[in-house]
Amino acid sequence: EGNFVDYDGNIMGKHYGLMYHTIGQRRGLGIGGEGEAWFVCGKDLEKNELIVCQGKNNEKLFSNRLIGSNLSSISKKGLKKEFDCTCKFRYRQKDINSHVKILDDGRVEITYDKTKAVTPGQAAVFYDGEVCLGSCIIDEVYNGEKKLKV
Repeated sequence: EGNFVDYDGNIMGKHYGLMYHTIGQRRGLGIGGEGEAWFVCGKDLEKNELIVCQGKNNEKLFSNRLIGSNLSSISKKGLKKEFDCTCKFRYRQKDINSHVKILDDGRVEITYDKTKAVTPGQAAVFYDGEVCLGSCIIDEVYNGEKKLKV
């Protein structure tokens, strides 16, 4: 058992397992009150806290850059060091215009149009039209230079 907290650290309610919630989730939080709906916008594993914010267009739900690992290429030729493509970060998500850069340490940096609820632990899948080029696992998520609490 842990707490739902807002970005200022105020306790908003109780949760019964971090693993049962995902970034961008609105339903089933049990948090109500005045104003717009509450959404999961981050997790603090060390404190066992789910971080919540109010409003479906809250800036804390959006990112435009990520760092990933476990790069996988579909092509026999492999991937270029840098390329433009589209990416998907969630099942059935529309294609997001993206730029992929494979870093010297083998990790991947992807910059993309501002997108909601990109979540560490999930896959980023790269496409050229309908053709899948490869994927990576999302490790860190950023809005500009600011690392998000996810």
